[in-house]
Amino acid sequence: MIPIQTLRENPDYVIERLKVKNFEAKEIVQSILSHDEERRKTQKMLDEKLATSNQMAREIGILFKQGRSDEAQELKMRTAQLKEETRELSEKLASEEKNLEELIVRLPNLPAEIVKPGKSSAENEVVLQEGTLPSLESTALPHWELAQKFNLISFELGAKVTGAGFPFYVGKGAKLQRALISFFLDEAIAAGFLEFEPPLLVNEDSAFATGQLPDKEGQMYHVAIDNLYLIPTAEVPVTNLYRNMVLKHNELPIKLCAYSACFRREAGSYGKDVRGLNRLHQFDKVEIVEIAHPDQSFRVLDEMTSHVASLLRKLELPFRMVRLCGGDMSFTSAITYDFEVYSAAQQKWLEVSSVSNFTDYQANRLKLRFKDEEGKTRLVHTLNGSALALPRIVAALLENNQTPEGIRMPKALVPYTGFDLIS
Repeated sequence: MIPIQTLRENPDYVIERLKVKNFEAKEIVQSILSHDEERRKTQKMLDEKLATSNQMAREIGILFKQGRSDEAQELKMRTAQLKEETRELSEKLASEEKNLEELIVRLPNLPAEIVKPGKSSAENEVVLQEGTLPSLESTALPHWELAQKFNLISFELGAKVTGAGFPFYVGKGAKLQRALISFFLDEAIAAGFLEFEPPLLVNEDSAFATGQLPDKEGQMYHVAIDNLYLIPTAEVPVTNLYRNMVLKHNELPIKLCAYSACFRREAGSYGKDVRGLNRLHQFDKVEIVEIAHPDQSFRVLDEMTSHVASLLRKLELPFRMVRLCGGDMSFTSAITYDFEVYSAAQQKWLEVSSVSNFTDYQANRLKLRFKDEEGKTRLVHTLNGSALALPRIVAALLENNQTPEGIRMPKALVPYTGFDLIS
């Protein structure tokens, strides 16, 4: 959530910056400020009533000690009325606070100054591109046909057992999955990230804290009987490790990583590049998360993007890094860089990672703060990134490395796979 102090002090700035995300915020901001003013008035009145009540309680005690019971009883009758007024004010305050939060959560995060306006991915900006695009023979196959030819992935069995978007990985296909997960985790650990293995379901509070609710409930699988949500990314449980905490400034940055299966309904994406591994409902991913000092979060963002780029270089995949325009960014992000690898057989770029700085937006929901060098309590900044998501990495590895002899593995993976060729 955008901190209420930011909305009080710079409402016009908030309204203008959110236009970069194509979000008209004027009406909501005005309503927030109105409710906030009423909430503060109610809080002041309640505090005054409580102070009066406490003073009267002390006076009653003194009167009883002095034997002036009639006066004490008269004062007690007045406190009964005061108690009722206090109860009414408390209820009004709770109502105003609820209304205020319901409005604030409707505002997306403010985009960073470097983020450009735009409405779709067509207006994203390529900021880095590396590697030579592979040139394949005319007989080259897309990954879904290679998967069938070499018995690596069965989309049909997945559809039979569960449904479309839940593939089975078989033989060397399963081992390639395991190899990539181990490789990504080892690289993250070597870069200073602490590994966690998180639960695959979270409660409603956790989903709210990282911004999945109420924005993305239509994309999440919900276990209604227990009111739990299957995670769309390990970001959700890992970031929530620090919910409702106050850290010390010398504990920052905190670097965390986790492998997990991820679950996404992909509602509304039917017919959009859904062949093979391009769009799944369940997939594997290694996630990196950092909790950073606000003054350092953009430096941390650069470090995280450098880490992702290093993985793609070691996998020998041509890639590009794209800065998203306002209209293509997530609700919670202040700035996002997507990494895309080139799929030779499909002749298109495939997104394999998003690395985002959420500034203090998630932290405000998480109530995750730190004591700075001067002892002041402040919100941290949170960041995360895919390092990496497996499906489209596998697609590109299969397609780009196909040869007449079989599918060649990049050198960095061979110690993990135990084979250098799928044949």
